[in-house]
Amino acid sequence: MQPAPKQARCAFEFVYFSRPDSTWDGQGVHAVRQRLGEELALEHPAEADIVIPVPDSSIPAAVGFARVSGLPYNDGLIKNRYIGRTFIEPTQSMRERGVAIKFNALASNLSGRRVVMIDDSLVRGTTAGPLVRLVRDAGATEVHLRLTCPPIVNACHYGVDMGHNEDLIAARLDLEQLRLHIGCDSIGFLSEPGMMRAIGRTDGYCTACFSGSYPVPVGIGMAKTAFEGAIA
Repeated sequence: MQPAPKQARCAFEFVYFSRPDSTWDGQGVHAVRQRLGEELALEHPAEADIVIPVPDSSIPAAVGFARVSGLPYNDGLIKNRYIGRTFIEPTQSMRERGVAIKFNALASNLSGRRVVMIDDSLVRGTTAGPLVRLVRDAGATEVHLRLTCPPIVNACHYGVDMGHNEDLIAARLDLEQLRLHIGCDSIGFLSEPGMMRAIGRTDGYCTACFSGSYPVPVGIGMAKTAFEGAIA
């Protein structure tokens, strides 16, 4: 089989999908995620007392952010590992139920502290707001949200169930509107150049969900499947 003249691997594999102990495109995912956090700390520093991850996929990035920023890293959220990934649940009610039972906060690590909360991405916005409230309710005086990829503003037409463009919260709201909607004190997204620096190359990847530049032409989005309608 002849190699493809142009490749466009999914950049979101490094951000979210792949296991941290896996290798993707010849690179260790864990190491790339740490570099995402390092780049994020350089682009969007915060005056804070502690860096916490949203487990599990954001743990390496939080370690990298803490290392570059000089802030201490600690656990702030405990995850129920029997709950799946919420943003790809087919209905909003299922996603909200998933968040409600997925996380608990560690008040002993958060109370009285200014917190930088590292998450991998912001897709539908289902998780971020409830997590910020959870951290505040545990006693945090400030919550600064940092995301390890650019805003996701375009749907994926290649198999990832992110929903349609109107389902993507960053496609509907500007940065200040996002901050107010989520309820955090500040919000910062890693830029696409910063993400690609962490990955280590500038070509060979699909970044359509961030940039809108689709490597293969796409048509009009199709309706959700009958199966999803049946379980809604």
